[in-house]
Amino acid sequence: MMTTPDTATLVLWVLISTLPALLVGAGMYVLTQKYLERDYRKRLLEVRLKNSEVILPIRLQAYERIILFLERITPSNLLIRVSPSGLSAVEYQAQLLQEIRAEYTHNLSQQLYMSEVAWQQVKKAKEDVVTMINQCFQRLAPEARGTELAKRVLEKVLHNEMDPTAQSLQFLKQELHEIF
Repeated sequence: MMTTPDTATLVLWVLISTLPALLVGAGMYVLTQKYLERDYRKRLLEVRLKNSEVILPIRLQAYERIILFLERITPSNLLIRVSPSGLSAVEYQAQLLQEIRAEYTHNLSQQLYMSEVAWQQVKKAKEDVVTMINQCFQRLAPEARGTELAKRVLEKVLHNEMDPTAQSLQFLKQELHEIF
């Protein structure tokens, strides 16, 4: 006569038979997770590297354009480019300010590729140039000519021994050296 195994023996027999399968399954799960995590990190690194190959030249071009902008609004360069001949001081002031605004507007999108501190330096330089032109204009007689305004602006630059864009230019160049 055959005896039926009791429940405890049956449970023990099922555990002994399934334990190796459970251990192999758990090991496979852990290994698969580690592989997928490593693969994810590798792909993320590849994407970042690809992005830097695209973004880095764009950032460099943005800094180049902003440096060119600052050079163009440097008072001595601006006064050479925008001639005062035949204009009253009022007309010349308006023309200088319009030129600065146009240059600034043209380069406004470059702030996307610059640090916030660098962009604030650029804005400050632009505002300093505008302030300098306005201050020089306010000290002129109402009937003054554009050449007198140009002369006053140049005298102010020479008197201060530093133009309003120099600090920003220096900051941008320093930041570029840190990036590259």
